[in-house]
Amino acid sequence: MQIQNNIITTVPVFEVSETLAEVISFFEATIFSHVAVTEDGIYIGALSENDLACFEPDKKIEEFRVELESFFVTKETSWLDVLETFSRNEANVLPVLDENHVVQGYYDLQDVVAFFIDTPFFKEPGGILVVGTGMKDYSFSEIAQIVESNNARLLGAFITDSQNDVVQITLKIGTLNLNEVAQTFRRYNYTIIFGNSDDQFLEDLKQRSDYLEKYLNV
Repeated sequence: MQIQNNIITTVPVFEVSETLAEVISFFEATIFSHVAVTEDGIYIGALSENDLACFEPDKKIEEFRVELESFFVTKETSWLDVLETFSRNEANVLPVLDENHVVQGYYDLQDVVAFFIDTPFFKEPGGILVVGTGMKDYSFSEIAQIVESNNARLLGAFITDSQNDVVQITLKIGTLNLNEVAQTFRRYNYTIIFGNSDDQFLEDLKQRSDYLEKYLNV
């Protein structure tokens, strides 16, 4: 399965010498966030739909050269880096260039997300575990070792939050019973932020608090 198969060629590319009339019509007729601009066939940047209110049909794109955004990807860009580029630039469409900076087409965010959902991270049966630890205290090799030491498979892991020197790491683990895995992470001083509902540790805490409440009410 290759992400390159998702390159679309139905979205237009505009030359910087053209007027904005067609660009305005394009943005008004679609939900795309950007469109590629070229000069003599070479990519020079992307116009944003956010600037639509400033566009005047009779003006040339050239007059908005300073507003062009410079992001793009290539056919060799991995799908994870493609997702990152979407996120960093708050875009839902990305120009795809060849080695000569000629636009080959675009990636549509919906297509790339569908590609992501079609990976084993989502399709393989298993459980989701979210762990937290210090920025300097984790390593993916250690995380894999913890999971595999419990005879489970690590299907995927990525950082889903990072602030105040603390990271949250979302794991997809090839088992529905995450109790032993969660307990091992705790022994390695990871915080369990989210796990399956039958996490024995949380169940034990609940039972103890219920017992204490009954004791205090006697």
